[in-house]
Amino acid sequence: MFDAIKTKNDIVDWIRAFFNDYGHGCNAVVGISGGKDSSVTAALCVEALGADRVVGVLMPRGEQYDIDFSREVVSHLKIKSYVVNIKDAVDALFASVSAGGLTPGRQALVNTPARIRMSVLYAVAATVNGRVANTCNLSEDWVGYSTKFGDSAGDFSPLARITVGEVRELGRVLSLPPKIVEKVPEDGLSGKSDEENLGFTYAVLDKYIREGICEDAAIKERIDRLHEENLHKLRFMPCFEL
Repeated sequence: MFDAIKTKNDIVDWIRAFFNDYGHGCNAVVGISGGKDSSVTAALCVEALGADRVVGVLMPRGEQYDIDFSREVVSHLKIKSYVVNIKDAVDALFASVSAGGLTPGRQALVNTPARIRMSVLYAVAATVNGRVANTCNLSEDWVGYSTKFGDSAGDFSPLARITVGEVRELGRVLSLPPKIVEKVPEDGLSGKSDEENLGFTYAVLDKYIREGICEDAAIKERIDRLHEENLHKLRFMPCFEL
């Protein structure tokens, strides 16, 4: 059984210990998408460090239809925030690639904005004496639903061992607005929900991760294959040893 209150308190203690060891006096920098993962991460950092040491960064690409969710999060948590629109940077990069004789493929079109967002977070962190929070959860990491050097990057990761369902429970005990906690997960880049992209629900994935049970053999095979294929995102770069 998942004890949300105990886990919340343990994560808060862990964040404090991290900043004492690797960022004494630094701020936590969190990319605020308006979804549950970034919202829960920011709320945990506020409880651990205080609202005055948490910086939210909103990073729309042009017009973001659900940016009001992000604004509500920073208002609810009473944290300082900045808006950095990545549209010009993304467009300029793709224009430069095209000028070099290449046509960016689907993976480049989907993953490059996530990598630019992470560059923005590190630029902000370098400016405000910060450490960048990774906001990925265990369910996403398990099947590689993240972008290498994009949202999979960061300096500390409070939710990397917490499933999607458990993140929702944390959001509830942190008293985040229900519409934020229950918001349908989506990457904000592909135009589809996470579950549409993955081909199975997070409830099915979470049960398989925690209990080893998946009634659908085809889905089990897909989860196992995605897990194996994407382990490189969670490991250090392979190095030749002399």
